[in-house]
Amino acid sequence: MNRAAKIGIAGTCTALVVLGGIGAYNVVQAMSSGTAQNGETKAARGFDPTAVSSEPPSDAKAITLTRAFLDSWAKQQYGEAASHTDASATAASALRGYTGGLHLKSLAFTQVTSAGPSTVTTGATKVTFDVTARVAGGTWTYPSAVAVRQSTNGQLALHWNNSVLYPGLGDDQSLTAGKLPADAGTAKVVASDGRTDLARFSSLRDIVATIRKNATPAGGTPGTGVAVVDASGAGVKALKVFTKGKSPVIKTTIDASLQAVAENAVTDAHLQGKPAGTVALDWRTGHILALAHTGADGDIAINGIKSPGSTMKIITSAALFDQAGLTPNSPAPCTDSLTANSQVFHNDSGVTANPAATIAQSFTVSCNTGFIKDGFHYLVHDGDASALHDEAVNVFGMGSWSIGGGVATTDPSIPPDVQGGDQAAQFIGQGRVTATPLFLASVGATVRGVGFKQPVILPGQHQDTAPRPISARTANYLQSMMRTVAISGTAAPRLGGLAGVGAKTGTAEEGDHTNGWLTAYDSSIAVAALVEGGSTGVDSAGYVVRHLLTGA
Repeated sequence: MNRAAKIGIAGTCTALVVLGGIGAYNVVQAMSSGTAQNGETKAARGFDPTAVSSEPPSDAKAITLTRAFLDSWAKQQYGEAASHTDASATAASALRGYTGGLHLKSLAFTQVTSAGPSTVTTGATKVTFDVTARVAGGTWTYPSAVAVRQSTNGQLALHWNNSVLYPGLGDDQSLTAGKLPADAGTAKVVASDGRTDLARFSSLRDIVATIRKNATPAGGTPGTGVAVVDASGAGVKALKVFTKGKSPVIKTTIDASLQAVAENAVTDAHLQGKPAGTVALDWRTGHILALAHTGADGDIAINGIKSPGSTMKIITSAALFDQAGLTPNSPAPCTDSLTANSQVFHNDSGVTANPAATIAQSFTVSCNTGFIKDGFHYLVHDGDASALHDEAVNVFGMGSWSIGGGVATTDPSIPPDVQGGDQAAQFIGQGRVTATPLFLASVGATVRGVGFKQPVILPGQHQDTAPRPISARTANYLQSMMRTVAISGTAAPRLGGLAGVGAKTGTAEEGDHTNGWLTAYDSSIAVAALVEGGSTGVDSAGYVVRHLLTGA
């Protein structure tokens, strides 16, 4: 609101109350002023507020008193008008505030009519009227009403409250006219094109509300009109708009076209209505391009914290390359079963044993036993199984991310102090290892972009860095293996034939069911998807990821 209006109404805010009725006053005495010598107005002469009659005054008397009040108000004779109320000092101050806040030029009242006994204020007669106010920016017309009561001595008064100024006006509220006050709730949260309102996408509605509340909008022009403001001058509600303004905007990294694809992808018919979540990133920048989810348990795209299954073999492989000096051609025997720390591990159905398998071959078919054997042998030392945690933190940037706008995300977890069977289970994304689609999309992006770029949803948002960039050697190894997975490995049924795609599938056990995962990238984006209850990664999350990579 403009400064002049704010100053004009500041003194009235705390003394105004919600519509309740209008105090009683003697019709003859109502015509006389209640102004004291010092200029301070007194309560209506003769009216006893402690002895209010239960009998409403007659229609004629109530109308006469109301007309006297309105005539004085229209002439800006605030003391005279206030003398017809049961709180003349408060009323006079509020009437002055009304004039100042609205930059009032003229005021007229018509259709002054009795509406009979008030249904709100016991023992009062309700009088209605129309108000026409010429204010800053235009003319404002609205209906209003007062209630007139009488005390047991027969004297009448209007019972003062804030609703005399405007119906329903709260006791800590006032009116302003001219430039409408800024209201952060009107800001539009838009896609990277600067135009598309993200509120249109069901998956983003909660995120949009959070960003609108926490981020700083830019641009926009105020409209003009009449508004209710609170005691601090902040906009509460626009009552009349003379000229429309332009909403300020908060620009995000979301790609509107890809977001539309993601919204459809998580409802693919192959998923049979199972909860699904997906995230797409620009692997060059870490910008979140799309984010979609279904299900009743919240946004599983950024908060669906689950065991990631064999997608974790990307980080396990990186640790074997970086910390053990292995290569894709190093042995990783794929046996039907393997015992580690007294726990027996098996492969998923369909994985054929190959005792002569290499890391690349075990990666392609997603052999659990090959990765448990190598991980447990090369990365666990004297009971210390923190190597996988260290790789995830130092190279893949695992930690507590802030993606911007106050949007909360759930952190992945690869504990550094795992014990017992979990020391082996972590290498295949089971045990105490947890992740989200957001994190796994970032893992794929780190491989393709040869470096970690922390995901963000607001351009310019601070991005954490990884302590150590992924080596070109390790990135090349992983890209080669993930490309083979997409062409001829576990992801081929969904992604085979797509140019430049690398991928890794995952199927994770959870209670009595499995969850399907898939992370992949192409020449421009990195994507990950989770389908709760998915039988395998390729036959559930694979459909979601294909939608994002093909834009279909």
